[in-house]
Amino acid sequence: MSNSKNKWLVPLAFTNIYVIWGMTFLAISFGLKGFPPFILSGLRFLVAGILMMGYLLSKGEKANSLVNWKKNAITGILILTGGTGLVAWGEQYVMASEAAICIATGPFWFIAIDRKNWKYYFSDKFIPIGLAIGFTGLILFLKGSVNSHAAHAAVDGHLRITAFIVLGLSSIAWVLGSLYSKKNPASQSTFMNIAQQLIVAGLASFLISLFRNEWTGFSVSAIPLSAWLGVLFLIFFGSIVAYLSYIWLLSVKPAALVSTHTYINPIVTVIAGWIVANQSINGSQLYGLAVILLGVLLTNITKYFKLSKRSKVKIRRVKRFFNKTGRRYQPI
Repeated sequence: MSNSKNKWLVPLAFTNIYVIWGMTFLAISFGLKGFPPFILSGLRFLVAGILMMGYLLSKGEKANSLVNWKKNAITGILILTGGTGLVAWGEQYVMASEAAICIATGPFWFIAIDRKNWKYYFSDKFIPIGLAIGFTGLILFLKGSVNSHAAHAAVDGHLRITAFIVLGLSSIAWVLGSLYSKKNPASQSTFMNIAQQLIVAGLASFLISLFRNEWTGFSVSAIPLSAWLGVLFLIFFGSIVAYLSYIWLLSVKPAALVSTHTYINPIVTVIAGWIVANQSINGSQLYGLAVILLGVLLTNITKYFKLSKRSKVKIRRVKRFFNKTGRRYQPI
């Protein structure tokens, strides 16, 4: 791929994961107007996976390795069925903006669960500080959400608390799946891995919907247009365009830079919810959101501002120059 193409593909891909993934929370809330949560998730994942699989098979790729199917099944069930499916369940009782902000705590769970790298994480003073600040922000946000009378006034307070807990579990499931995928990579193209993950996650979501009796009383003819539009957005933009953009960006840009979508998605959701669905959040929730984002930023700040080897060499040369000339070196 030429550099000229990369120049416009990179900002386009970043726009996709910033804006589309932020709007998927709102699309889920629209989808829930006509679909139960796990039927919604199953339809979203299975259709996207089948479309991707069909395209890849037409290009000559193979999908006959049981070992790869097993690895992608575990990853897909944890990340998609558990991570995203539980978000759909939670959004029955909380607003899209509230769900997005809860999911923004993902980096904290990643650090907490990834015990193998604790020594590395906690050797950086900013990481434990960021963790403490982030969880403080989460508590402030949840306190403002539980006490909010404007949001889902008809929903029982205990159900809202349960929903926030489930959203936290969904973030943990996403992290567990990501860690498993990293330690147990499948030996085929990334796009084929994604297609298999989507298909298995869709089937698993439909299975859960059967156990939850979601098909009882469910009628396709009763689904409003807004719900269908939400599902179509989730299939083509959330599960295909944004996900592929994310995977491609990881191959051409540092992971720490790509992960900035974690900070932008909740903001996009809040703005989109306010414009499209007339959703609003109170001052306590906004304050909690700001504190959460500050905490997430601090946990990754040294990654974003990590100096290259060339820059470090230049700094050492400047220091030696000042030492030789007897001048006092004062970093800016």
